[in-house]
Amino acid sequence: MDTIRTRLTQSSPVGVAEEEGGAQRVEMSFVTSEEEEMEAGSGSDITALVLWHRHGYWRAGVFPCVCGIVVFTAAFLLAYAVFGGWCSQVGGQGDKDESQGGGADPPAEGGAGLYLGELRVMMRRLLQDEDIHNTVSRVSRTSHPPGSPEGTSVASEILRRFRQLQMDHTWTESLYATLQFPHRSQRSSLWLVDSTGLISEQIPLNPSDFCPYSATGSTTGGVIYANYGRPEDFNWLKSAGVSVIGCVVVMRVGGGVSFAEKVWLAERNGAGGALIYPDPADLPQDPRRLGLNTHTAVSEHVHLGSGDPFTPGFPSFNHTQFLPIQSSGLPLIPALPISATVAAKLLSQLSGPSCPSSWRVRLPYVRCVVGPEFSAGRRVKMAVHNVMTPVLLNNIFSSLEGRVEPDQYIILGAQRDSLGPGAVKSGVGTAILLELARTFSTMVKNGFSPRRSLLFVSWDAGDFGNVGATEWLEGYLSMLHLKAVAYFSLDQAIMGDDVLSAFSSPLLVDLLDAAIRQVEHPKHAGQTIYSQAEREGGSWRIMKPLYLNSGAYSFTAFAGVPAVELRFTEERAYPFVNTPLDSVSRLQEVLGGRLGVTGRSLGELVGEMVLRLAHDHILPLRITSYAQTVLQFSAQLNKHSAELQSRGLSPQWVFSARGDYSRAAETLQRAIDYSNLHDPTTARFYNTRIMRVEYYFLSQYVSSVETPFRHVIHGRGEHTLSALTEHLSLLTSDPERFDEKRFRRQLAFFTWTLQGAANALNGDVWRVHNTRTYTH
Repeated sequence: MDTIRTRLTQSSPVGVAEEEGGAQRVEMSFVTSEEEEMEAGSGSDITALVLWHRHGYWRAGVFPCVCGIVVFTAAFLLAYAVFGGWCSQVGGQGDKDESQGGGADPPAEGGAGLYLGELRVMMRRLLQDEDIHNTVSRVSRTSHPPGSPEGTSVASEILRRFRQLQMDHTWTESLYATLQFPHRSQRSSLWLVDSTGLISEQIPLNPSDFCPYSATGSTTGGVIYANYGRPEDFNWLKSAGVSVIGCVVVMRVGGGVSFAEKVWLAERNGAGGALIYPDPADLPQDPRRLGLNTHTAVSEHVHLGSGDPFTPGFPSFNHTQFLPIQSSGLPLIPALPISATVAAKLLSQLSGPSCPSSWRVRLPYVRCVVGPEFSAGRRVKMAVHNVMTPVLLNNIFSSLEGRVEPDQYIILGAQRDSLGPGAVKSGVGTAILLELARTFSTMVKNGFSPRRSLLFVSWDAGDFGNVGATEWLEGYLSMLHLKAVAYFSLDQAIMGDDVLSAFSSPLLVDLLDAAIRQVEHPKHAGQTIYSQAEREGGSWRIMKPLYLNSGAYSFTAFAGVPAVELRFTEERAYPFVNTPLDSVSRLQEVLGGRLGVTGRSLGELVGEMVLRLAHDHILPLRITSYAQTVLQFSAQLNKHSAELQSRGLSPQWVFSARGDYSRAAETLQRAIDYSNLHDPTTARFYNTRIMRVEYYFLSQYVSSVETPFRHVIHGRGEHTLSALTEHLSLLTSDPERFDEKRFRRQLAFFTWTLQGAANALNGDVWRVHNTRTYTH
């Protein structure tokens, strides 16, 4: 069989017969070695008959010769008709791996007359640099927050452009959400007060700088410097005997921690307020080079979650009555963004214990001390005056309907709004979204028939915690795990042109790996993204875990849909995101005028992955990927096995569930590999099971209202693997804080979710055998 596969592949000349409607129509002729041998054999028989005639047997040989030729021809045609389809199926399976690396996959059903290689060429020819640059320029002309006239204008233009493309369906969905903006007459303020509480100095702030969803009101206290505001930073302060209770905590932007997480951790440790500033050590502020000026603050929302915080877990659709529920992720302390200049004024007057060397800042006249003592016994008073406002939001959709499995959706989305100009925040993603929509719609007109539907979405209120996208997910949660194949977030896709990062679900690893081998690096001509990454330390560095503020996060952690956010960056951070300086001119300066080229490369990379998902018979998702993640945790559990058993806790439960999941995933993968994938019923059966794998990791044991991010690997809460791992580490770092009852509950939540995923992958209930005996 392998020989037949090879010969079919090698002896399959492809000829382009003609061009029809702008698309090439392909003719293929298969000539196997077996056919050649049969033809050669028939030629030998005819030669023998001629020789027989020469020896005087002509009359006796004519009739058997004619009969033999007729019988042979009929047998050959019958065999070709019976086995021709089977051979093509075998050839298709044999080419599966080749197609992932750029070979030609057979056309899909439903009239898809073009091969994967031809579709790639067509897509590359259609993608345009200039359109991307022009769209970023138009979108980022001025700030365009949700509900503003500027925001409405941008939305109208995107809707118009979708309609011009003559997609199969274009529509909008509206909803009301509660957003927070600065008060128009009362400004948020910062003062220095003396020991009696009288104001001695007011520190000027930009009235447009604010943290959406901050608590309102005022607080007064000493000042504590807490580095990036990470868990380990607050732990160090505690170990140094520095209390943050009642103090105003000053933290730096960055450190892998969002504003929401910084404020939540400060509140959890007893702080009275939070101030967040950009340090020159993290975001360049050298006046001789491109960077922030020292008077610019960075704004970001502080809701520890996504979506409308006043309808957690359910949608904010119109004409719906809501219970008075408030997200537990809303902070209870006021938070303000401040500039480096303001931070220097505060930190330069601090006294107290010295900082660790890794905490040192690059602010003028600032010694690295943590506080809380302030010069002359003074303290800081801060007041936040923001107001909650109901705002009408509009998500804009446009789709190309699949020809074989139209109820399976490949979704691409980008944030449309921005509190500033938003060249990176909203312009780049919108431009690539529209360019990919134009490209794929043109491909369909030229003969491409996608198996599955493509859905292009422009989301509203992204700057407030992906409100538009999350509310849509909440509204369609019960059906998306049956229909959504994958989600591609285009938010902040271009912040440089050098290093690619993919914040992704592990299910998309193989798809991404194949794509980066096909696409040329935007900065290094002649090199693929893969080859360049290998030169710089390995392509594995591209993969990164999903993070809370990512546009892809809610799709995976909340809805159980595999999602990815791709981004080109520089070694030197792009400093203008979430500031009034995020303009197209500055982005072009960072990129050396290559915005269009870089955007096209990113678009081609996403397009390559979308093309595979829309074209392949079987979805190319790695269903065995989570087994490795759980294996790493099992190894940690095993190290503490004796200690756990001494407390009456057995890790065997987790080990068994992990083994069941690994076996179920491998069994399903083998079944797929050895099936007739060109049979529509078989392909549909397996694709349905593949699409649900991510969904199986949403814990059924926690409430989606109280704990919306239910994914046990990527989510947030007591039920997650990260919480379980953190609690397990207390056995060695702080045994007195280890809570046996809480750990048992966490272990049960995680284990039963994993076991449920294994059972679901097994398929039918009679294939599941959970007949183990567990000891108390």
